[in-house]
Parts: sequence; C-alpha cells; structure tokens
Amino acid sequence: MRSVRRCSPIRSSQARKVPESVLLLSVRFRRHGGNLGYVNIRLPTRSVLATFVAIAAASWLGAVRAQEGDSRLEGLPTAEFHFARLVYTDAAGGRRRGWGGGGGAWNTDYPDAEYHLMQGIKRLTRVDGQFVDYYGDGGRLIRLSDARVFDYPWLYAVEVGQWYLNDAEATLLREYLDRGGFLMVDDFWGEYEWSIFVESMLRVFPDRPIAELGEDHPLLHVLYDLDQRTQIPGRGGQRAGTVPHWRGIFDDDERLMVAINFNMDMGDAWEHADDPWYPEPMTALAYRFAVNYLIYSMSH
Repeated sequence: MRSVRRCSPIRSSQARKVPESVLLLSVRFRRHGGNLGYVNIRLPTRSVLATFVAIAAASWLGAVRAQEGDSRLEGLPTAEFHFARLVYTDAAGGRRRGWGGGGGAWNTDYPDAEYHLMQGIKRLTRVDGQFVDYYGDGGRLIRLSDARVFDYPWLYAVEVGQWYLNDAEATLLREYLDRGGFLMVDDFWGEYEWSIFVESMLRVFPDRPIAELGEDHPLLHVLYDLDQRTQIPGRGGQRAGTVPHWRGIFDDDERLMVAINFNMDMGDAWEHADDPWYPEPMTALAYRFAVNYLIYSMSH
C-alpha cells in the first residue's frame, strides 16, 4: 500500500490572510460539452448584499422562464428562420426503439448541429435567422401532432432510417408539404434503413415517386453551385459499400418538397464544425448544401 505523506500544519504566522473586507466565493459553471468548472471570485463585503440580491433575481427569472414553458417545444417564431427539428417515434425495427421524448434517434447531433449551423447561416446569408445556444434554445422541436409545424418553412429530420410515422402524423406532414413546407432528411445508410424510411414516407405520399436530383436542379445552384457529389461522412468516416444519393419528392409544379440525403451525414459535418479531426472541406460543403436548402425552401 502506498504510504501517505502527512503534511505539517501551517502556522498561523504563515497562513495567507484574507482581509476582513473581502469575501471569497467559489462559483460553479458549465462548460460547453457539459463539464463543470469552478472560478474563485474576490468580493468586497460591501458588495456581498448586492451580490446575493443579484443571485436571487437570477433565480427568480429562471423560475419565471420555467413557468413560461420551453420555447423549443412551445414557442412561436421570433425570427424569419428557425432551425426546426422533427421529433418522431422510433420504428420497431430501428436500432434505438426509444420514444422521441427521450433518447430517440431524432435527437442525434442535437443541439450541436443547430448551434454551429445557425452561426453559418447568420454569417453567409442575409436571412434573419435565430441563433441557437449550447442547450438548443433558439431552435424548435416539432412533433407532427402540433400545428406549430406550419409556422416553420424548413423542417429537418435526422436518422430517418429509424423513424416511424403513424397515419395521423403522415397526414399532417403531407398537408405541411402541400402548403409549401420543405423537409430535409439526413443520416441514414444502406438498403435496410432505406426501407424503413420509405415505409413511413409512403404513408405521406403513396402517390408520388422518389426521384434522383439531376445536376441542373435549382437546389444545387440557387446560391452555391454544388456539382460535387461527394459523400459527406459521419463521425466514423466513409462507410464502405455505400454510394451517396441526392433524391427528392416533387409536387405537381416540380417544386422539391422533400430533399433526401441518403448514405451521407450532413448533421455530423455541422456538429463537428469546430473539431480539428473532422475534415474541413466536408464541413464547408455541408454548410453550402444547408444554405442552398434554406434559400430554396424560402424562395420556391
């Protein structure tokens, strides 16, 4: 057993004294990524009362905010564009089988993808976009039992190789798309996940085919000319044996209603935009695609 070295006590004459007029506070805070950190603050005693008043006020504001509800689930639009993410139930044959209210497949990359992408939207476009913070505030979480979906022109669904839409949800999604909404689906791989995606999408549009996007489609040229049909990888890199496809579902006027990113992972490219190990060219390409999707959805 390792011996423990006993430290000799500090004599009173050696101890560093804190003036009576100073109060030491250790404040805990949460860093990006969820880790806790601490910082020591030295305050004159005359400001102690004011400090505790400020803390009490902040606690009161937090309680009021909680009583007002979660803006991600209940809020109305506060900007021209919000990152709106679809919340869905996992399919029985999916990998996760968790309901959307908890750790379901819908929250993959959440909220880091929103946090980074909205910074790019604000920087690269003149769209009045709502910033999203580390906790997802500013974004919107949309269930297909909620008429709020009609307030948002652009809806994002991730890992749709795991999703399940019942008849009522499919009906509402069809109405949303028929009325001008735009759905982008992302991060699903292989024929098995494709079959799960199509099973629910057929409830939405049993009468509309899924088609490949040609090189001249306006989506690929509305702002950036995107002639790179490069597979945008997920965190684990390129998946062997998979070929990327840009597909879609169109209305009677040839407007693209559903943009389908198959065998690629744009959400990871947004999420890891600040990670040195993720390839920068792939993040840059994923940002350009997102901007094109956004501009297309708001102009067609």
